[in-house]
Amino acid sequence: MSFRAPPPESAPPAPRGAVIDHFRNGRSVGIGSLPHLDAAAAAAFSLAEFDIATIPSLPRRSPAEDLIAQAIGGLPGVSFGQYGSFAIDPARLTDDLPITTDLSLDAFGGMRSFLDLARKVGVDGKPVKWQFVGPMTLGVALQRAGLRSSDAFTIAAEAVRHHVAAISDLVTEHLPNSPQLLILDEPWLSNLMDQDFPITPDVAVDLISTSMAAVSNDVAVGVHCCGPCDVATMLESGPQVISIPASPDLVEYAGYISRFVESGGVVAWGAVPTVGPTPVRADRYWKALSALWCQLVERGVDAGALRRQALITPDCGLSMHQVSTARRVARLAAEVARKVNAQATATMLTLGA
Repeated sequence: MSFRAPPPESAPPAPRGAVIDHFRNGRSVGIGSLPHLDAAAAAAFSLAEFDIATIPSLPRRSPAEDLIAQAIGGLPGVSFGQYGSFAIDPARLTDDLPITTDLSLDAFGGMRSFLDLARKVGVDGKPVKWQFVGPMTLGVALQRAGLRSSDAFTIAAEAVRHHVAAISDLVTEHLPNSPQLLILDEPWLSNLMDQDFPITPDVAVDLISTSMAAVSNDVAVGVHCCGPCDVATMLESGPQVISIPASPDLVEYAGYISRFVESGGVVAWGAVPTVGPTPVRADRYWKALSALWCQLVERGVDAGALRRQALITPDCGLSMHQVSTARRVARLAAEVARKVNAQATATMLTLGA
């Protein structure tokens, strides 16, 4: 397996500025997709239910908004069928053909509706988070569709870099004063350590790192995985934010998490599960997160940094739920976030910040 390095202009960026400071202190933020069929209603939901305005994707509204479909729509040799299916002609999809990003397509309908509403209601100047498929996960999809591994992951990296740069420009056009957070969605990180995985961890790190480098240094960058994954490898790619389920398994990564948060990195804790019954109150999830943090503190993680360098999210996307359930999950996340924010604020006051 060979992965062609990106051109010099896509090299890893210089250290990013203070934009990350807008994305911490226990604020709630959405992750993944929403179940809405109406793009305007989804935009209003995203603005109302999360502390940080979250640009939605709506795969139930249109299969073109599916995680993979959004990324391959601008690739030559790709054709779409019903219900989100797609086919790839490997003879036409080669790594020397131009990639286009047409943000007027149905694949970005949820995003356009959000940006239109956000501009109308005065969101400009407030932080905004958006998400796009990561190059590793897109590469797996292209390989499974028939491309050779070397071509699949090279094309995936180039496509993601091209698309995220265009999306960032669109967000800036509508909300020029809003700090942005880009999260690359990499569900296949859960399988990266499997012996038969098509690329090695160091190649995965390069793929993710160079994709994050495609946006301006004024955009904070991060990685999301909704399942158990090797946090050390995730961190090696150089994100400012990691988005992971708040699982007791994370205790084994205490040393990595300690260095990450104390150096300014932010953990978006998936504190509210998106499967199983949804309770009325958030007490259970707050207690579970607190217990996890206590274990991490026992392993040497700074308690104040944990709280200050935190965001709170559902642990995965919400597209498979009813809108009413999605709202309940979002509000549970907001309840947990308020508790974290109160503790983070108390910590800063104690330290005289």
